[in-house]
Amino acid sequence: MKLNFAVSIAAMAAALAGPAVAQDKPQLAFVVNAASDFWKLAEAGVNKAQEELPGYELQFRYPAQGTAALQNALMDDLVAAGTDAIMISSADPKNSVDAFNRIAAQVPLFTTDSDAPNSDRIAYLGSSNTDAGIQAGEIAVAALPDGGKCMGFVGFLGADNAVERIAGFRQAIEGSGIELVDVRGDDVDFARARSNVDDVLAANPEIDCMVGFYSYNPPKIYEALQAAGKLGEITVIGFDEDPITLGAVREGSFAGTVVQDPYQWGYQGMLMMAKYLEGDTSQVPENELIIVPTKVVDQSNVDAFEAELKARIGG
Repeated sequence: MKLNFAVSIAAMAAALAGPAVAQDKPQLAFVVNAASDFWKLAEAGVNKAQEELPGYELQFRYPAQGTAALQNALMDDLVAAGTDAIMISSADPKNSVDAFNRIAAQVPLFTTDSDAPNSDRIAYLGSSNTDAGIQAGEIAVAALPDGGKCMGFVGFLGADNAVERIAGFRQAIEGSGIELVDVRGDDVDFARARSNVDDVLAANPEIDCMVGFYSYNPPKIYEALQAAGKLGEITVIGFDEDPITLGAVREGSFAGTVVQDPYQWGYQGMLMMAKYLEGDTSQVPENELIIVPTKVVDQSNVDAFEAELKARIGG
């Protein structure tokens, strides 16, 4: 009886000690802007970093909805729960500066995907969205040598990543005879993203080119064109590496897609934040920008690129 009591006390002590040990680990969080398959690669990168950072607890967090208010509330909750550093892809960085500064006054804050350079964030790690937009424009110029009229589709029209991609695209097509007539936003509402394309097909028969500036836009373009029997009739330029987008590039329905490297955002971002907490700031350059290059995927390299993706996320 005494032995069983002693064992019970020991077990209780171990149970109580477990969470305390876990809480002693510094906590790093990666907060995304919406629930999209695009972020699976970043999550895989965070998981890889966790293998190399056993002394840290890494979290990958999605907001309940893709709004700045919910993102900022999530960051507040993370800080209150003891998170030591945060990396965020903001849904609306321009209108989140005050919230970012509040968080940055408490823990090191980094941005990815869409920057907030006017905030007190430590650094941005991600793509040059302007360069990515230029690459998308170069795809269009090669695919439309006689010019054309393009319609763009994007999630958050005011987000820096959208603004910079669109500006880069316009820069690349200048003087080519290609016009970006307009860009339709959908606030990361997938049903609206599809209806935006349907509406353009019905109301704008002059459009012979479409650009999907967010990862889910090209698949919605594909669905709408397929339903309308217009696959191959309209030149499509994509962003990112959704399986539908890559399949469309492979079959020749899309001219190409510009891909980022969110795996490295997650992987490098977590390692950098851990070093920063340890006092090593050497990875933060003077301009506070850590650029992970983007690249063009077309029929010539889509198979090799997809094989690399599957290796990273385990198929």
